[in-house]
Amino acid sequence: MKLILAVVQDQDSNRLSSALIDNNFRATKLASTGGFLKSGNTTFIIGVEDIRVDRALQVIKDNCKSRDQLVAPVSPMGGNADSYVPYPVEVEVGGATVFVLPVEQFFNF
Repeated sequence: MKLILAVVQDQDSNRLSSALIDNNFRATKLASTGGFLKSGNTTFIIGVEDIRVDRALQVIKDNCKSRDQLVAPVSPMGGNADSYVPYPVEVEVGGATVFVLPVEQFFNF
C-alpha cells in the first residue's frame, strides 16, 4: 500500500476531487498555503493499493495543469522605494507536487 500526498493549486482542487471520486479513489482534502506566491493550495491525502498508484498519478496529472500568471513583485525592503516601479512578472503556477510514500500499516476503525 502507498500514501500519495498531492499538493495542488486551489484552481485545480475541485476538478481533481471530482476526478478522484469518478475513478473510485478516496481522498482527504486539506487547505494549505505555500510557495513563494503565498497562494492557496489544497493537499490531497490518498491511500491506494500498489497496483493503483499509476492510475492515481495519471488522474492527478490529467487534472492539474500548469499555467502562466502575472504577479506584481514586492517592493525592495531597503533603498529608495519612490523610484521603484513594480512591473508584473509572468510566472508558471499550478500543476501538482506529488509524494508517494510506502505504508507499513493501515487501520480503518
